[in-house]
Amino acid sequence: MYIFAALKSNILMKIDNALEKHFEELGDDHVSAAEDTPLRKDAFVLSDEEKIARIRGSVNEIMLTLGLDLEDDSLKGTPNRVAKMFVNEIFGGLNPKRRPKSSTFDNKYKYGEMLVEKNITLYSTCEHHLLPIVGKAHVAYISKGTVVGLSKMNRIVDYYAKRPQVQERLNIQIVRELQEVLGTEDVACVIDAKHLCVNSRGIRDIESSTVTAEYGGKFKEEAVRREFLDYINIDTKF
Repeated sequence: MYIFAALKSNILMKIDNALEKHFEELGDDHVSAAEDTPLRKDAFVLSDEEKIARIRGSVNEIMLTLGLDLEDDSLKGTPNRVAKMFVNEIFGGLNPKRRPKSSTFDNKYKYGEMLVEKNITLYSTCEHHLLPIVGKAHVAYISKGTVVGLSKMNRIVDYYAKRPQVQERLNIQIVRELQEVLGTEDVACVIDAKHLCVNSRGIRDIESSTVTAEYGGKFKEEAVRREFLDYINIDTKF
């Protein structure tokens, strides 16, 4: 009986170690398992104020565990600052109440070519290590009768970036949102970004960046896609 229990314990330990290694490798390889941000069903039960209070306590414990002196003037306010930053800023896009309003307008100009909003500044957070992702997003669409204000594309990028992310999912979410708002499949998004989980830890390659793309509708056609990419590469001086 004792031998059986010992063998069972040893097997379970090996399984746990294998799973831990597997998930660590997934994180380092930036693999994502879902197109939607993985949220629990009770994600919005707590108010923002309650979330800030809980996170403040957790950050406090982390800093104490690291041996930091929270009585120091420079550190005593850090748990509260981090908690408010998480809820109101860098992860503010988790709250559906912050989703940009979907105001559209008739395409009265009968403009039938693609509209490109390029070099949209992007700040996000890697969901595997909670380190920054910094880069540019380039978004385009071809109207089927409705248009959005230019800043709407920037706001959509910002909304979906402000959450724990993987870059591929961010591409998909931006395109899917604009397709829904505009009522057309003809939407594209290219993102070029640096991941500090690659640049500042692990391999520590400070020069590399990651480029991802999502094409819908007409943008899957080579000629249309090439036109979009040519617009992105125009080096306009202002």
